[in-house]
Amino acid sequence: MLKIILSFSFLFAVLILHSCAINAQDQKPFPAPGKLYDAGGHLLHLNIKGTGNPAVIFENGSGDFSFIWDLVQPAISKITTTVSYDRAGYAWSDEGPFPRSGKQIAYELHTALHNAGIKEPYILVGQSFGGFLVRTFARYYRNEVAGLVLVDALNEDEKININNQEVRIRDMAKGRMAPPVQNGPNKNIDTSSKENNPLASNTSIEPPLDKLSPEDQKMQLWAQTQFIYFKSASSEMDWSPEDVADMYNKKGKPGYMLGDIPLIVLSKGKGNYAGLADSSELEKQRLELQNELSHLSTNSRHFIDKKSGHNIHLEDPAVVIHAIEEVIDAYRTHSKLK
Repeated sequence: MLKIILSFSFLFAVLILHSCAINAQDQKPFPAPGKLYDAGGHLLHLNIKGTGNPAVIFENGSGDFSFIWDLVQPAISKITTTVSYDRAGYAWSDEGPFPRSGKQIAYELHTALHNAGIKEPYILVGQSFGGFLVRTFARYYRNEVAGLVLVDALNEDEKININNQEVRIRDMAKGRMAPPVQNGPNKNIDTSSKENNPLASNTSIEPPLDKLSPEDQKMQLWAQTQFIYFKSASSEMDWSPEDVADMYNKKGKPGYMLGDIPLIVLSKGKGNYAGLADSSELEKQRLELQNELSHLSTNSRHFIDKKSGHNIHLEDPAVVIHAIEEVIDAYRTHSKLK
């Protein structure tokens, strides 16, 4: 989840996606690094590298694209199969059915993985909003999940800083129930011209995106201008409070726990509560809630990366690589995490 589109505070504050794009609507898309696979009537872009099992599946933070993992995926692909992908409406992936609930997103990923021939078991790696999504995937496809790595994933009770106010994502829920999963493309595709596109012009690449390769940065500038991306990311953020509230209300229930599969929770060293009167107390609560995530499994470890902010996979990728390697080893050796 990056600074451009980046935090829940960014997206929930009426999605400041309005200020994160460039005038590139007429540019031709970059060639897809991976291939397109059916996800239930529409296609998702999966970038598959390496061989072996368990397969490691990367889930992006809000507004992020498959190449956000380019500082991590190559190393892991040397020891097993890896898959980074773009959710429906992102980059090379087709627009999918709305609303973009966690259940719908998990179903589409699961379908695309099977159609791509990526066999379970899976180790799921989710950053930020992606942490909620991999937990949802694990809930619906529990028998296919071998382990998790949560990369600065928000706890469902955690407070975030929006316009210098303490806000819980779950408090934004409206009590809506997720509809059954849907197949097929979005039936209400918007053909708005670029003149009606709410994305404004911005050609900058802000840290930590500048740690990506020049080619990745060019793809970022292209991908974030697409109108269906704006629509899809907006729908994800509109619906996510419902999923987060559900996780909070069902906290501790067996279906929402992970049993004894290996789980590593990686947390940033510092919060983002600057400007709030009780910032020190909020920071203490944040770390306690991050540690609480490790209790989702009886086979877990919590590590605080004092060198990183929210985007550990960009700021300190070696830590993420090592965590994934540990979970792979624990699965392969049928052992507890060290």
